[in-house]
Amino acid sequence: MTSKYEILIIGDGPGGYVAGIRAGQLGKKVLVVGNNLGGECLNWGCIPSKALISAANHYHDLNHLDTMGITVENPRIDMKKLQEWKQSVQDKLIGGIAQLLKANKAEYIEGICNFVNDHTVEVAKKSSGEKELIEADNIIIAIGTEFISLPGFQIDEKNILGAKGALALDHIPEHLLVIGGGIIGMELGSVYAKLGSKLTVVELMEEFLPGVEPTLVRLLNTNLRKLGVTSYKKSKATSLVHNSDGTMDVEIETPKEKIKITVNKVLLSVGKRANTSLLQLDKAGVNTDKRGFITIDKQCRTNVPHIYSIGDCTGMPFLAHRASKQGIIAAEVISGMTASEIDFASMPGAIFTDPEIAWTGLSESQAKEAGFEVIIGRAAFGASGRALSSGKELGFVRVIADATTKSILGVEIVGPNATDLISEAALALELGATLEDVGHTIHPHPTLPEMIMEACEQALGKAIHVMNPKRK
Repeated sequence: MTSKYEILIIGDGPGGYVAGIRAGQLGKKVLVVGNNLGGECLNWGCIPSKALISAANHYHDLNHLDTMGITVENPRIDMKKLQEWKQSVQDKLIGGIAQLLKANKAEYIEGICNFVNDHTVEVAKKSSGEKELIEADNIIIAIGTEFISLPGFQIDEKNILGAKGALALDHIPEHLLVIGGGIIGMELGSVYAKLGSKLTVVELMEEFLPGVEPTLVRLLNTNLRKLGVTSYKKSKATSLVHNSDGTMDVEIETPKEKIKITVNKVLLSVGKRANTSLLQLDKAGVNTDKRGFITIDKQCRTNVPHIYSIGDCTGMPFLAHRASKQGIIAAEVISGMTASEIDFASMPGAIFTDPEIAWTGLSESQAKEAGFEVIIGRAAFGASGRALSSGKELGFVRVIADATTKSILGVEIVGPNATDLISEAALALELGATLEDVGHTIHPHPTLPEMIMEACEQALGKAIHVMNPKRK
C-alpha cells in the first residue's frame, strides 16, 4: 500500500519539524519522517550542551565568589543527577514539538527513509520494522549530518567520544583530550574543564574556532589559560594506544616536537559530513557537491524541481536557526509563496564558550573587501555597570558601519550574554538601521545592551561612557 502526501519531509530536526509545522499551518497534507524527534539539536547538540554549559558555569562560579564575600565549602557535582536534569529539559522540549506537529495537523512517523524514485520513498518504521511506501508531490530533505572520525581515532562513544558520548558521560574524566578546537570542541571541552577535568586541546589550524575573527578568540584564550587548559595549535594527534587500565596514550605532533600524553577520554570534533548515505539519492537524481552536501538555490530547491533540502545536509554553516529558517522558506515556496527566499545577511553566529562570542553581518575585513569605507565603534564591558556588578566584565562590543551612510554593516560581541545580545544587532541589520538609529534608542540602565548603544555612539564620536576616538 502507498500513502500519498502533498509534502514529505525527511528528517525531524530543527529544519524538518519546523518545515512540517509551517506546511501544516499553510493547509498542506504533510508527513514528517525521522529517527530522533528534535534531531541533533535537541538530542545531542544545542539543548543538552547548553544544559551542561549552564551547570558547569554555575559550579565554576561557586568556587569564585569570594570577592563578593560569598564562600561555598566543598561544592560537588552529582553527574547522575545532572544527566537526569539535562534529559528532563530535552524531554520537555521534544514533547512540545510533538504537540505542535499534531496541533498543526502534520503527521509524524519515527523511521528511516530511502528513495525509490523522485516522488516515492520507502519508510522502515522504528517501532515495528514494517515498511511502507510514501508518495509525495514535493519532498524536503532535512537529514542532517554525522561526525567524522580520523584514522586511528574511531568514535565509539565510550573512550573516543563524539558529541553524543561527551554529552552523556556519567563521570568527570580526570584528563580529557579534545581533538579539534572548533565550536563543539571548545564548548564541551570548557564544560569539563570547569567541572574539574584536566583539559588538553589539539587544533590543526593556527587558532581555535577557525573562521571566527581572531580578535574575538583572544579573550577565550585568556580564560582557557586561567582554567589551566593545555593548548597545542598548528598540531595534530597522530596515534593512539589503549592501555590495560583504560587510559589511552596519544602522540601529538606539534610545530616543535612530538609529545606523548596519557588521557582518560578523547573528544573528537574535527568536522561533519552529510548524513545521506542511506537515502539513495541517486534514485531521486538529486545532486551533491564534491563533499557530499546537497546543492540548493535561494529557495532551498535542489536540481530536481519538486525536491528541496534544508539544514546541515546542505553544507555550512551548521546552525539550527539556519535550518529552521530554511524549513519555513521551503514550506512557503511549495505552498505558492514564491517571493520567499534565503537572505542570511543578518544571520547571527553564536558560540557558548566563556566568554561567549557572537556576530552578525560583515566583519571589518569583509566590509572593506566589499568596497565599503568603514568606521568602527567599540565599547568594553568594563565600562558597563551591569557587567561589573555581575563580575562579568571581560569583553567588548564592536560595530562596523559605512562611513558615508552610517548604516550598520556588522556587529561583533565577546563577553557576558553575547549570544543573547546579538539579536538586537541582527534586528538592526535586518531593518537597515544606522548608527544614529541605535544610538538614539533609549536603553534601560544598567543593562548589558547599553554597550551596543555605546559602541554605535563611539563610532560617531559621541559616546558617554567609553572614550571617543580623537578628533582630527
